[in-house]
Amino acid sequence: MSVASCPLPIRDAIAKSVGFGSVARADARVLVLGSLPGKVSLQRGEYYAQPRNAFWRIMGEIAGASPDRPYKDRLQLLIEHGIALWDVCAAGRRSGSLDSAIELPTVETNDFGEFLRVHSGIRLICFNGQKAKEIFDRKVSPQPPYLFERICYEVLPSTSPAHAGMPFEQKLSRWRAVLGEVRISGSLRSNCTPAPPKRLDVHPSPGGHG
Repeated sequence: MSVASCPLPIRDAIAKSVGFGSVARADARVLVLGSLPGKVSLQRGEYYAQPRNAFWRIMGEIAGASPDRPYKDRLQLLIEHGIALWDVCAAGRRSGSLDSAIELPTVETNDFGEFLRVHSGIRLICFNGQKAKEIFDRKVSPQPPYLFERICYEVLPSTSPAHAGMPFEQKLSRWRAVLGEVRISGSLRSNCTPAPPKRLDVHPSPGGHG
């Protein structure tokens, strides 16, 4: 007797996307977190590789890491300016590149407790868009607490092309106001008060990593 096979539902056929390792030096002072690399970034093996994503344009203005520079040079400039780069999600299932399509139950987060232990100079975590913060609040356990109590949190405008309602200059102004004119020996300007992240129930919002 033959048995007909049933195709998997579309959502079950979508493989998990696996993110990148952190870009950081031991003396990093600020950590910039996205959500999960989008299709173009995964294909190229680069953070924010989608050409219409404004991240590298903004980093060009703040740290000289403009998109016309080779990728490795951009990463090195961030490192030299005390900026670490990572994503909230180590892995997760998503169709496309929109953050709203990330399936929260499938998300595996990065180990931020260990990261903050090794990078003890970090005092500021900046989220590239509200969705990254929402996933962080929902999925990351702030353990051990003493490592997270020293951290300030800032949500910055998403650099994704999906967040096109805000002009580039407004995005740049907000990023610059928080990160300041970062210099190798300078300090980061931020008026936030350190507090542990809240664990909240959240609803999907538009956006994308790219």
